[in-house]
Amino acid sequence: MLQKTGRGLLALLLIVLEWTRPGLLSPLRPICDLRVLNHFIQEARDAEVAMKSCREGCSLLDSVTVPQTRVDFDVWEKKNALEQAQEVQSGLWLLQQALSSLRSSVTNTALHNHIDNSIRNLLSINAVLRSLNIQEFTPPASAAGLEGTWRVSSATDLLQVHVNFLRGKVRLLLLDAQACQQDVS
Repeated sequence: MLQKTGRGLLALLLIVLEWTRPGLLSPLRPICDLRVLNHFIQEARDAEVAMKSCREGCSLLDSVTVPQTRVDFDVWEKKNALEQAQEVQSGLWLLQQALSSLRSSVTNTALHNHIDNSIRNLLSINAVLRSLNIQEFTPPASAAGLEGTWRVSSATDLLQVHVNFLRGKVRLLLLDAQACQQDVS
């Protein structure tokens, strides 16, 4: 348990240390390195596996609103960077709200660590987005007005959405982030 938390914190620490490394004319952007996102995806999968094997004290009491994970590439590519970023950030916010709701309804202490780690990872992804100069998202008063959402009523479905959202829209946003593009002269 402590080891998984330590790995997530280690990944974040490595990102911060790389940003502040002195003496580089052109700072490296490890935030563009998808291995960081892959680490978060793997931890989300670990939470999903733990949830699937849970037998007691691991249910979601109320249904929660989550982002759509399906990506229509034609529609996605027609959106400008700001629209893509807002879609991802609203999805991250929805997942954070849904995971917090799950955390309060789950009584299985082993799952608490996975859920807490997932929430911390979502916050770390938001920090990565801010570091890429992606405009910060202001969450709405409620999820009711957000487009591209649906509701899930099981913890397993919620964690599957979490994994798929990271693998899909978050990955696409990071791949196309302007700050990560290499100038080819």
